[in-house]
Amino acid sequence: MRREAGPAGGRARTALLSPPMRAMWAFVATALVFGSGCAQKDWIDRTLVTVDVTGVWRGTLTMTGVNTFNVEMTLAQRGAKVTGQLKYDVFSDRSGAVEGTVSGDVFYFQSLRGPTGGLLVNGDEMSGAGAAGWRMQLRRSTEAK
Repeated sequence: MRREAGPAGGRARTALLSPPMRAMWAFVATALVFGSGCAQKDWIDRTLVTVDVTGVWRGTLTMTGVNTFNVEMTLAQRGAKVTGQLKYDVFSDRSGAVEGTVSGDVFYFQSLRGPTGGLLVNGDEMSGAGAAGWRMQLRRSTEAK
């Protein structure tokens, strides 16, 4: 291999790296590749659906410093996607459509007129809290209304 002389008579900048430098850069590159994958959730965890929230769920919505209200969510699930309705017993103007997704055992939802958040699903029960200070506890109904 022919080496070119640099401006001061030494090695040119375009010359190959020494073997110890190559080894160091290979180690750094390998660490970055493997380290970047460890900081994220596994793709299986992000896409795995372990619960089915289809059905009618009844329970309470408690708002900090306000009151507790009876609520009903009627949900239909296809894969990870969930659509449905949220109804309040006292605030009919706040009732409306709900959309969301299931990831693992958590149902993440958004109500266009009410709370948005995530509920942990445990069999026929769901519960969770939202950033706005609300807490929701629901139980799947076995009776038709």
